[in-house]
Amino acid sequence: MASRMFVALVPPDDAIEHLDEFLAPRREAAGFRWATPAQFHVTLAFLESVEDRRLDDLVERLGRAAARRTSFGTRVAMGGAFPNVGRARVLWAGLELDEHGETEVGRLAVGARAAASRAGIAVDGQRFRAHITLARLGHPAEVTSWVRLLDAYAGPPWTADRIALIRSHLGEGPRRTPRYEPVDEFRLAEPQTG
Repeated sequence: MASRMFVALVPPDDAIEHLDEFLAPRREAAGFRWATPAQFHVTLAFLESVEDRRLDDLVERLGRAAARRTSFGTRVAMGGAFPNVGRARVLWAGLELDEHGETEVGRLAVGARAAASRAGIAVDGQRFRAHITLARLGHPAEVTSWVRLLDAYAGPPWTADRIALIRSHLGEGPRRTPRYEPVDEFRLAEPQTG
């Protein structure tokens, strides 16, 4: 048996609620399939097919990878579109990161992908960019005004101090969206003070 999973950085509830409140009056946009607050996360590694027999090894390796990284301050802020604002298919919010945070989130993504690969699990090889998917568009559209709106957004600060392994059940959530099931959580190390 195999499961669709991902490794993610999940903002705390207050950051998710703040972003949801900002988006709530704007969700009437035609042609957008908005993510629910339960779906707000930063994907570090996407694992399309994790066989049950590989799960224990994956969990162990992710724990070691997380322990090698240190927690960092961040906030959900700004926005963008994939592949670009002129022909957007995805609208997203970014993370505001200082130099330490930028380094750590990148290394978390590399570590999570390496852990999965060493556990014998294929990893989606797309280039990593720290973002939270907010909406998917049915057809490519020009979204400059949406990106400008998101660029003015800044959520409450929080400390990224853990990553999560999450199982995704396609079509089992509200409006046939994916339902996410936390599998395990891995704490990051505390930064050295000096």
